[in-house]
Amino acid sequence: MNESILKKFIRYSVNNIFGMMAISVYILADTFFIARGVGTLGLTALNIAIPAFSFIQGSGLMFGIGAATKYSILKAQGQEKEANKIFSLAVISVLIISLFFVFLSITASKYLVKILGADESIFDITVTYLRVILCFAPAFITNSIFLCFVRNDHAPALAMIAMVIGSFSNIILDYIFVFPLNMGMFGAALATGCAPVIGLCILSLHKLRGKNNFKLVKYKLDFIKIFGILKLGLPSLITELASGVVIIVFNILILGISGNIGVAAYGIIANISMVVTAIYTGISQAIQPLLSNCYGLKDTSGMKKIFKYALVLMLALSLVIYVILYFYASDIAFIFNKENDNILQTMAVEGLKVYFTATPFLGFNIIISIVFISMEKAVPAQIISLCRGFFILVPSAVILSKVFLMLGVWLSLLFCECVVAIISIYFLYRLIKSRKIFKERI
Repeated sequence: MNESILKKFIRYSVNNIFGMMAISVYILADTFFIARGVGTLGLTALNIAIPAFSFIQGSGLMFGIGAATKYSILKAQGQEKEANKIFSLAVISVLIISLFFVFLSITASKYLVKILGADESIFDITVTYLRVILCFAPAFITNSIFLCFVRNDHAPALAMIAMVIGSFSNIILDYIFVFPLNMGMFGAALATGCAPVIGLCILSLHKLRGKNNFKLVKYKLDFIKIFGILKLGLPSLITELASGVVIIVFNILILGISGNIGVAAYGIIANISMVVTAIYTGISQAIQPLLSNCYGLKDTSGMKKIFKYALVLMLALSLVIYVILYFYASDIAFIFNKENDNILQTMAVEGLKVYFTATPFLGFNIIISIVFISMEKAVPAQIISLCRGFFILVPSAVILSKVFLMLGVWLSLLFCECVVAIISIYFLYRLIKSRKIFKERI
């Protein structure tokens, strides 16, 4: 049994870490090609538009994680009919949400760009990028839903393949659209939008091969069940939305301290951060189906082992990540510094070395949040997500930036994640003490 759980953990973790890293390359590839093909203004425009992308991804994950968690628990309990109802509700809900994003693309792109803080020098290219991304929202959201369900349907390898192929197609199309075709920001956004479409084509193999256990069923809208899905998925939306809000706040703070050069430097760090966060998200999404299945079966021993394996892997990867970012900070910054700007280079190098000291605390908070979600404990997960994204990070960034300027901006993530880790441990202690986790399910 012990070996079986370990093998499952390794299989799910490897597939999901590589898959999530591939998804993060959507924006990272845009960062590289825009930096080289458009320049610093393009890099700044991309960083301004990223929050909208975060909100789209968060909406998909909210329904995907929430519904897939419910689905996995119900399947483990033998309630197949109820499980398929959850899947059907999720699909209907995301179709409605997707149409809303397309409507925004058509009618409100310019207003959104103004709200996001773009100045005249980058206004038009930011509008172009944002409009295309919003038009592809149905593909992004639907892809997120099916990734979650395929993963929970015992096919983590296929989910990983879909993410990897979608990501590499984005890189190839980025190069073609930005350089040979000289399509600029529009080409970069179009390449990013095509990636989830290709991913969905790969995921459809799960159905075509007859291996899927989830299916659409006729079912009236049940707002109580939709609320249950949203409650479990809300931390995922908060996390993604918070990352967008944090980028907006950081952009405003940095504009006041260092101008567009500072925002460009933060753009490099923010996009590297997406890759780092994707690694931890990969671990968390890997353990979610395993934890939910154990929870449905009341296998608390299995839950404890999975949690321990996740923490050990997270700590090992945190060490590797920080060593790489510290010793190769100059090389990483140079990749995105087309004009060889010394000020941009210096800011980015300092930011990489300071900002990512938070990695182990960041990883712990992401994992502990999914532990609560997997057991249908939505409130602790929501509080952790809100503290990470709004209640602690934003005030600490404002205060520290006033005292230490750019260094304060870089230090704010470490301060925030340390405080949230203490809060997370407190919630975990309360659950253990009340015998609601790892000892018995009540």
